[in-house]
Amino acid sequence: MKYFTKEVQIALVAIVGIVILFFGLKFLKGASVFSSSSPYYAEFDDISGLTNSSPIYANGFKVGTVSNVIYDYSHQGQVKVELDLDKQLRLPVGTRAEIASDLMGNVQVNLVMPEGESRVLSVGETIEGAKASGALDKAGAMVPEIQKILPKLDSIMTSLNSILADPSIKHTLHNADQITSDLTKTSKQLNVLMAQVNKQVPGILKKADGVLDNTHKLTANLSDIDVAGTMARVDATLDNVHQLTEKLNSNEGTLGLLMRDPQLYNNLTATMRDADSLVIDLKAHPKRYVHFSLFGRKDK
Repeated sequence: MKYFTKEVQIALVAIVGIVILFFGLKFLKGASVFSSSSPYYAEFDDISGLTNSSPIYANGFKVGTVSNVIYDYSHQGQVKVELDLDKQLRLPVGTRAEIASDLMGNVQVNLVMPEGESRVLSVGETIEGAKASGALDKAGAMVPEIQKILPKLDSIMTSLNSILADPSIKHTLHNADQITSDLTKTSKQLNVLMAQVNKQVPGILKKADGVLDNTHKLTANLSDIDVAGTMARVDATLDNVHQLTEKLNSNEGTLGLLMRDPQLYNNLTATMRDADSLVIDLKAHPKRYVHFSLFGRKDK
């Protein structure tokens, strides 16, 4: 126990403290404490606030951290960034490192790896670096277009103010309000009318049922009529009329002779004329034809 003097104990505590401080600083920087890693490099024209311990993502998964940022004073304008990546990660040829930032100002590196590439980069090689166009960059690109639109918006707002200041707009709105009120009243009246119609519908349906019953009865009565017998009697009547017409058109019978024999007609006409003359003479000289005498007849 003589070897563990107070000085040795103080030295051991100091060594343990330095080791804990070393690993603690690495942990606070975001570096992997116990797992091994492989360094790669990327060159950027603008790192946009990228610092040591900034996270590195591949397909949204954290695969490492930025271990160092080196400004190339010999070639001003370029910044070399050391990427401390997981040793199991293999970067295909053509991989790009893009710096992206969110709305909160947090900066990170996204590895964009090509598909279908079988060749891989060796540890320590330099990959292409670029700056991703985030939401803020897109908004900044829209500023010139917005500046062009602002005068037109100002003109539009001026026109809208002049239109809204027109008294006819207020009058139109008042009329629209009145029309809405009238439509509300009309809707209420229609509701009342429909309620009355709904009350009368059962009576109308009963009347319709009565009409249908009468129709069925009429149909039944029509079906009971002897249509064949009626048509037979009609045919017989038409046959008799046909026979009468043929007799009238022929020289048979009195009516046929009267209609077809002109001499008979002329004789009848002459007879009627003579009878008419006889009646006229009888009226003018009745004594020539009728004479009554108690003493005998006297010749004239």
